[in-house]
Amino acid sequence: QLQASGGGLVQAGGSLRLSCRASGRIFRSYAMGWFRQAPGAERDFVAAIGWSDGSTYYADSVKGRFTISKDNAKTLVYLQMNSLKPEDTAVYYCAARINGADTRANMYPYWGQGTLVTVSS
Repeated sequence: QLQASGGGLVQAGGSLRLSCRASGRIFRSYAMGWFRQAPGAERDFVAAIGWSDGSTYYADSVKGRFTISKDNAKTLVYLQMNSLKPEDTAVYYCAARINGADTRANMYPYWGQGTLVTVSS
């Protein structure tokens, strides 16, 4: 029901845009989030967007560099990542939950398969 794409290898300072395609049922009623997991680390919150008013939330580490957005017509959620740093290297996952956005991974019951982002120094 969730398919993430857009990962790849990029140099530090570069940009990538991740996409997450959601099924129609999920997209219309659910808040969407992006999380990331580096090797040996826990899955961390990156950004989220509410389903009703489109409110956005960001981890402090990505504020001002990443932007989450939705395309209702295409049932897509994007994560635009600018000024990438080597510490942004991780597998990025999109996730969905009913009701409001949340920064806690265990509050999201639906997950995509992940897409790898590698930032070289």
